[in-house]
Amino acid sequence: MKLDMICSGPGYLRAAGAAFVLGACVAAGLAWAAADARVNIDNFTFGPEKLTVKAGTTVTWTNEDDIPHTVASATKAFKSKALDTDDSFSFTFNTPGTYEYFCSLHPHMVGTVVVEPADGADKPSP
Repeated sequence: MKLDMICSGPGYLRAAGAAFVLGACVAAGLAWAAADARVNIDNFTFGPEKLTVKAGTTVTWTNEDDIPHTVASATKAFKSKALDTDDSFSFTFNTPGTYEYFCSLHPHMVGTVVVEPADGADKPSP
């Protein structure tokens, strides 16, 4: 199997040992699949309030509070339905930038996702 397929495919960790694959991908300068990130909603707060991720990362917000909340982008880039306890909402951030969001039911609840370019985004493909 080609290294670029291992680094970007869904089965990259099953193809070989995780440490070996990660090291090989980094050494080859190939794209590595973005990791997912999580934000917990609890006690009328988003935690962490500010999150920095790479482009291509999927962020999942989970409501751990005992009342409903939403996740709504200030620029209308994304908006969840009302999330009951243990409900979640996910959004994949493909474009670098700063995304401010809030709970439309409780507007004092605010958060920010800062999206940086993916590693190697400015490098030509091998």
